[in-house]
Amino acid sequence: MSFDIDIEVARGERVISCAFRTGDGITCLVGPSGAGKTTILSAVAGLARPRRGHIVVRSRTLFAPGIDLPPEKRHCGYVFQDARLFPHMRVRENLDFARRPRFDRNEIAESLGIAHLLARWPRTLSGGETRRVAIARALLANSDFLLFDEPLVSLDPPRAEEIAALIRRVHEDYELPVLYVTHDRSEAKRLGARLIDFEGNEVA
Repeated sequence: MSFDIDIEVARGERVISCAFRTGDGITCLVGPSGAGKTTILSAVAGLARPRRGHIVVRSRTLFAPGIDLPPEKRHCGYVFQDARLFPHMRVRENLDFARRPRFDRNEIAESLGIAHLLARWPRTLSGGETRRVAIARALLANSDFLLFDEPLVSLDPPRAEEIAALIRRVHEDYELPVLYVTHDRSEAKRLGARLIDFEGNEVA
């Protein structure tokens, strides 16, 4: 069992609920913009606190009554929609900021096709290059699982397909479960993912 999640999270006056259990693989939360998908992702990462429930990933309890691990102890790699690279650091330094000893930065950079970008500044990267760097940074953080928040938004179709293929390969090569947020069901299906609506009801 990769993800076992049953939570309620307050967002303003709304309460977002989500409940699902999945095996190994890529799991997509699918729903329209504003439905609460990113709120659920933030709760899994430890950036938002649920009102109740539990979050268990790979048999490790991250949140439950009496348990609330801080983000840095959840061993999660989070790829945000806007990538959030540090603009004052070159690509190499962005990767080293996240890196933990078990991973080799140059090996990951070579594997993800960004070795030639290490000396570049984030502002000089294309959208596809920025996503690749963000994925590499998530891997280098000693992650036990990966979270993706609309990573293909704003990419043109060829670059979107390229990054989708990279996400599939990273999942397979590193054997990490993936929780992925999108508003596009066809995008989720291209990933070969199990689809979950934002309230946790299996739809495909």
